[in-house]
Amino acid sequence: MPFPNPVEAVIFDMDGLLLDTERIYKVVLQRACTALRYEMSDELFHSLIGVPGQEGYRMLQAHFGPDFPLDAYKSEIGVIAGELLADGVPLKAGAADILLALDSWGVPIALATSSNRSVAEGHLTKAGIRQHFELIFTGDEVSKGKPHPEIFEKAVAALGLAAAHCVVLEDSHNGIRAAHAARTMPVMVPDIVLPTDEIRAKCVAVASDLHEVRSLLADRLAP
Repeated sequence: MPFPNPVEAVIFDMDGLLLDTERIYKVVLQRACTALRYEMSDELFHSLIGVPGQEGYRMLQAHFGPDFPLDAYKSEIGVIAGELLADGVPLKAGAADILLALDSWGVPIALATSSNRSVAEGHLTKAGIRQHFELIFTGDEVSKGKPHPEIFEKAVAALGLAAAHCVVLEDSHNGIRAAHAARTMPVMVPDIVLPTDEIRAKCVAVASDLHEVRSLLADRLAP
């Protein structure tokens, strides 16, 4: 069994974990850079995964230099993302099933995402899963983003449970670092970025998808 403690709640990341959006964001960011005559490498994009927006913008200016046109970049992102997500926001495999299962088992859940509140609310609604989450914590509502544990500490406090009894599901390295620092039980479900030895050591499990996570949780929680 991968869980060293009783499981009393599950905290979800959003992009790349519940929502199949990281590949879309990669296209968005690369096209936005290209439109401004810059090039976003795969390495640079990977470094931005799981990073709150404002911190990501600072990283881009540090990478490209002070002349990088940040306002124009943000504008391009808005236009391109709007086009690519106009028909809805896709779910990752097993996302709907695990949410329904946890609801049927009476397990409390929360969402902790580096996205801002308006984006999180909009994407969850478009994906058809907003109704599952009473507790939502976003990157613009914390003073320090992942890999700092603040967002998970807030989620645990709102759940009213011990951190050691909360499972955190994440797809990013920074998310796993934050969940580990918050003393929760981190499970990585890799999306674009694969776990390193460092990240594996911080996880109680690495799962291939949310179907596998549901099976792992069912062994502990299903009636």
